[in-house]
Amino acid sequence: MDAFYILLRWFHFLFGITWIGLLYYFNFVQTPFFAETEPAVRSGAVQKLVPRALWWFRWGAMGTVIVGLIYLLFWWAGLGWAITSWTVAILTGGTMGLIMFANVWLVIWPNQKIVIGSAVTVAGGGQADPKAGPAGRRAGLASRTNTVFSIPMLFFMGAASHYTIIGTPTPGGVAAWVILAGGIIGLVEINAIRGTEGPTKKPLDSVQGAIISGFVLWLILVIVIKITLG
Repeated sequence: MDAFYILLRWFHFLFGITWIGLLYYFNFVQTPFFAETEPAVRSGAVQKLVPRALWWFRWGAMGTVIVGLIYLLFWWAGLGWAITSWTVAILTGGTMGLIMFANVWLVIWPNQKIVIGSAVTVAGGGQADPKAGPAGRRAGLASRTNTVFSIPMLFFMGAASHYTIIGTPTPGGVAAWVILAGGIIGLVEINAIRGTEGPTKKPLDSVQGAIISGFVLWLILVIVIKITLG
């Protein structure tokens, strides 16, 4: 079982590094570059570079989630499904990871396909798809939201095995943690799936705003866990 668990962790790390690394590339490198470059260069990148990056991005997300869920089920079953510091950290981080995964496959990828298709059509002499602009804005907002989630998500994943985040939880404390933490995470996600007017919604209209928001979300979730679960 030790060999089985280390293999799961290894593949979870490999897939996760691929996924989050490309998430940061899109937000910290590609988006600012597209905002500054010439239309012809941007069009070529959208047609040839972005689809390749998105392939590794979305399948990295898929592998991360599948391997992570297998690991969670086997390890938690070994704990007798108890609510421990490990499970609180994993479930908090894992919830954000699952939402990020849903954003990749249900928001970012479908909308990016519209943007890519429009760029290909224009390059062939056709008319731009009027849906491409709103689709790009929606994909960008979901991607920035995933950047926000990634910061506390990575902390809780690491804390599961390296930091005792709670004491002995009570049933009332567990219920309060689920309601408060779940509600806060849900409010952040609502901003990603509602309609947009402009590239993003404040404070996600800049890389700096997304990073700061991620650390603020981390602090709020840690405080909630410490208060409800001690």
